[in-house]
Amino acid sequence: MKHSLIAMATTALVLGAGAATAEVTRHPIPNSDFPILQAVEIPADATLVYLSGTVPQVIDAEAEAGSPEQFGDTAAQTESTLASIEAKLTALDLTMGDVVKMQAYLVAPDGADGMDFSGFMDGYTKYFGTEDQPNLPTRSVFEVAGLANPSWLVEIEVVAVRP
Repeated sequence: MKHSLIAMATTALVLGAGAATAEVTRHPIPNSDFPILQAVEIPADATLVYLSGTVPQVIDAEAEAGSPEQFGDTAAQTESTLASIEAKLTALDLTMGDVVKMQAYLVAPDGADGMDFSGFMDGYTKYFGTEDQPNLPTRSVFEVAGLANPSWLVEIEVVAVRP
């Protein structure tokens, strides 16, 4: 009896080792071309990688230190933030196509009545839903009163999956 239990357990391990790894399932928003997912399913054997909030990089070193001009408008800040996220993912052997969840925090530019969602989308669509990188994440965008640096208009957190 003891030997048959060991044999059954060994057989289960061998069969389990040969089983195909489940894939990430991405569910688009029905009847919509908006570039986010409605939902995403992550297999139990995948590893989730959480990136801390990432902020804009200086894009104009000649501008006054700490000034809004140093970081650019919402579109430019979104692009530099996503470029920084892409570099962090690459260092972890991941890509933007592995991102399954995003939370973006936007501040209204000086003199504006609210966040510049259009500017955010201009930067976002250069990284997600493109011909080269068609994978989309689930996503939320929040307008916030401010970020750690008063010149920042964008901060983005992502979760990527390592299948």
